[in-house]
This record gives sequence, C-alpha cells and structure tokens, in this order.
Amino acid sequence: MKLGFIGTGTIAAAVVTGLAPERHQITVSERSRAHAARLTQAFDCVSVAANQDVIDRSDIVFLGLLAAHAPAVLANLRFRKGQRVISFIAEMPLDEIAVQVAPAKAAAIMLPFPAIAQGGSPILTLGDVALVREIFSPANHVFALQSVGELNAYLCAQAVLSPALLMIAATADWLEHQGVERAQGESFLRALIGANLQAGPCRETLEALSTPGGYNLRLRQSLEQAGLEESLRQGLDALRK
Repeated sequence: MKLGFIGTGTIAAAVVTGLAPERHQITVSERSRAHAARLTQAFDCVSVAANQDVIDRSDIVFLGLLAAHAPAVLANLRFRKGQRVISFIAEMPLDEIAVQVAPAKAAAIMLPFPAIAQGGSPILTLGDVALVREIFSPANHVFALQSVGELNAYLCAQAVLSPALLMIAATADWLEHQGVERAQGESFLRALIGANLQAGPCRETLEALSTPGGYNLRLRQSLEQAGLEESLRQGLDALRK
C-alpha cells in the first residue's frame, strides 16, 4: 500500500514502526523532524516529504495532527478523489474531517496506542472498520465502535492506562527500596500483570485472588478503604463531562 502520514508525533511514529516490516510504501511529513529522521534511518521503505507531497504520493492518508492545529494545516492541502483518510484526531468528528479533506473520503477515526509499534495492541475504530482491519490485523486487535458517544466513553476509559502504569512503576520503586534490583522487579510486575490480564475476565481473576488473609486481598482492601474505586469512578465521570 501507499501510505502517508501528516504529522509524525509519538503515536504516528509508533504506527509507522509497526507497519514498516509489511513493506508498504510509507511517506511521513517533516513534522516532527526527529521522529521522521529516525524512521527513515530505521526503514528503507519510509521517506520524508512536505505535507502536500505526502498526500500526492499516498492512497491512504493518516492524520496525526493536534486538534487545535488540524484545521489550519488541512486548509492548505489538496486531497484527491479516491483517496481515503484515517484520522487519529479523536476530538474532530468524521463529518468535520470530511469537509477538510474533500474530495477524498474521511474513512475512519482510529485511536492507536504506543504498543502498536510491537503489535498485539488494541485499536479503537469508528467508521470504516474493514479498512483499518485490512491494514492492521491480525497483528493488532481492532475494536469496532458504533457511535460518537461510545467513542467518547472509550476515550475516558483508556485513560486508566496511565494510573495503572503508575501503580506498577511505584511498586517497582518500592521493591528497589527493599533492596531488589529495579529492572528485574519491574520486569516481574509487568509479566505478572500482563499474564493475569490475559487469563480471563477481571472479576473472575479478582475472585481467584481473594483468599482470606492473602496478600492480594489485604492490599486490595487497604486501597479500597482509602477510596481507590470511588476515586477512579469520580475521575472517569469528570473526564466524561
């Protein structure tokens, strides 16, 4: 495929890293120069061009722009009929993107995560799910969304990733203070959490970890008494509003 990326930030760079081994012809914009330079050095199928040249060389164009900057950037670009556009800009509805990229087709809003660089990552998609799956499956798991309301709910829910990572990092710090080598401690925690998340539904796994007097139950109860669950719900509600 001939794929183009307008905006080459951290997430777009991760997407390109995951796609490059498939030997697509990929053109990335000069923004940001550091990411673009790294990608061209790492993959001979990736080249850098000005924004309009990215569009001219591509059949499918990905938009990796900040919502505040996107209208000004897109206003100066000329898309063509038959092109399809996939946007990473969650804050811009598809119908608004369609106006900006006409006569190209605004195909989908796609929300990738950094792990897409290695594969096995979830991808939230609203719109042409089949197109996104054609490009990114089976290496990644595409979740089809049905409405803007569902997209907004998932946007809030995905924010749990950062506090979850913070808990793992803070526990690794605690292990280091106990005399444990930090890198090994964090590696253990990541393997522990990852394997158990894949084992089955969370509520079932929690039940299995609820042995009376057990370490897992005692720590969970301590955090619950400190208001962990209620604070989480309040934070999600605040994001939703």
